[in-house]
Amino acid sequence: MKSFSDRREFIRVASMTGAGLALANRLTAASNKSVLVFTKSAGFEHTVVKRVDGKPSLVDDTITDLGNKHGFRVGVTKDGRIFDSKEFHSYTGVVFFTTDDLTTLGTDGKPPMSAKGKQELLEAVKNGIGFVGIHAASDTFHTEPDPKDLSNRYIAHGDQEDPYLRMLGGEFIIHGREPRLQDANLIVNDPKFPGLEGVTSPVSFNEEWYSLKDFMPDLHVILTLDTHGMKGECYQRAPYPVMWARMHGKGRVFYTAMGDRPENWKNEFFLNSLAGGIRWSIGDVNAQVDVNLKEAAPGYAEIPPKFPEKNK
Repeated sequence: MKSFSDRREFIRVASMTGAGLALANRLTAASNKSVLVFTKSAGFEHTVVKRVDGKPSLVDDTITDLGNKHGFRVGVTKDGRIFDSKEFHSYTGVVFFTTDDLTTLGTDGKPPMSAKGKQELLEAVKNGIGFVGIHAASDTFHTEPDPKDLSNRYIAHGDQEDPYLRMLGGEFIIHGREPRLQDANLIVNDPKFPGLEGVTSPVSFNEEWYSLKDFMPDLHVILTLDTHGMKGECYQRAPYPVMWARMHGKGRVFYTAMGDRPENWKNEFFLNSLAGGIRWSIGDVNAQVDVNLKEAAPGYAEIPPKFPEKNK
């Protein structure tokens, strides 16, 4: 394996007790399951994934805590070279909170993925590694071209969509801006999914709600956003999925559109659903993930109107 100039940035690994391990390959011999949290920001860097003074981010710490609680180990990194390494293949699952084209240096200046690394990720999921996408994971690897006016995001690309987004199950278009955050009701389509047991509709939640499209037809929808009464052009559409699960080959894929607000990383509903998704993705718990997209969100294919151009 190639050597790296900054091993600490390449990989940080937390044990079950929270104490750091020196080398990621220690996980290979571990009897329990392990999850890699990847938070490179090639585009906008969210507050919850920022590291201040070299300290782990809120996402790093919170998912490590979830691992300690539920019995899986957690490694965290912003270094895209991990996907070209043997360490990557020692993990049971991977969690993405990322933005934009991860094969570029981008906003945070951390080493990018290689094109080969991206393919390694997709093949690994297809062959059985679990994948969890949080919030901006759907704002990653947009189908090219992706001009500044976002015009290509309002087109349904179907089979021509970027293969990462097809693996994930959907693509971010835009979120509201006036207001950016708003309360909305969530429809619980699967109250038996791990982490949602006993939760009933509707669930009121405050978030930076992503307007999404190009949903894979084989989605098992877990939560749908009730768009009725929401403010902003991007929500002038039928209710659509904001949490789902799907199989990508042998890999279990889970996505939640929530996670922007730092306050929500202490919210019991959000954390329980995220923990359930992670545990399902690594095979720690099971669930029925029958296709229900058309039943749960009949208007899922609607594309919302574009925001009007700002006055110059």
